Amino acid sequence: MPSNVLPARVLIVILCYNGVELTLACLQSLQKQTYPGADILIVDNNSSDDTVAEVRKHFPAVAVVENGRNLGYAAGNNVGLRYAQAHGYDYVLLLNNDTEVDANFLHPLIERCTQDPTIAVVGPKIYYHHEPNRIWSAGGVIDWKHGNTYMIGLDAEDQGQFDAEKEVDFVTGCALLVRTAVLEKSGLIDERFGMYFEETEWCVRIRRSGGRIVYVPQSRLWHKIRTDKQDWSPRITYYMARNRLLFMRLVHAPWQSWLHAVIVQDLRTWLSWRIRPKWKNRAEQRAAMRLAWRDFLIGRFGMMG
Repeated sequence: MPSNVLPARVLIVILCYNGVELTLACLQSLQKQTYPGADILIVDNNSSDDTVAEVRKHFPAVAVVENGRNLGYAAGNNVGLRYAQAHGYDYVLLLNNDTEVDANFLHPLIERCTQDPTIAVVGPKIYYHHEPNRIWSAGGVIDWKHGNTYMIGLDAEDQGQFDAEKEVDFVTGCALLVRTAVLEKSGLIDERFGMYFEETEWCVRIRRSGGRIVYVPQSRLWHKIRTDKQDWSPRITYYMARNRLLFMRLVHAPWQSWLHAVIVQDLRTWLSWRIRPKWKNRAEQRAAMRLAWRDFLIGRFGMMG
């Protein structure tokens, strides 16, 4: 970047709901960033573990917005997006508090967006924190035929096979950088989702409004999520089932997606949980899935409470 050109202004939005130690570690890693034009905003969803006090104590230069209640992922991050718009930032990075970033994390993301004005959203290569060379996400793909979404490279050992920049269907909301100007056309995150599938639908909307979604492997971070986090709780079961249906409706998914998602996947899973002895402990998950179907049909969305 020429010395007479100011760096793009970036707002890093970290949404918090408890997990104070995670948040402090994330902020500590961001202190090592080499990019000169980034500010940090903590958006707190009414944490009860002194997150706000600890952030202000250890990182007094970090701005904090207190929501007063748990708004969920979508509405909580929208607070940060509106803040960025109001304060004239060029880009917004939505970043999970359970992440730690490489010191050169921001440079490649901003560089690609600066080079190509058609790029609206970029995302990094994301690793598991406890297995620092195992990939969690190298971008996301939507399987329109089956109504599924999946992470490229999930659980793969990094041997350079995902080192090429690539246009993708979506970038996970764990670490998503968006050009602030595109928000005027595409809008903010749909708050009906609450959490899960919200960033996927948002990326579809951004792509359909003319913006490109690009995976930038030179940018790296580590996510504190377990490789075995597939045994969903009733809460996760509810949001995943309800919000996939909402996602398919909003993006006008083809009928094959509906057939496969509702009959082949959800109903078959529910029946398996009901019939097979090995799943006799899944009564709460079955109830959560029934509730998800009902709430979708009656139009009850957002956070459960």
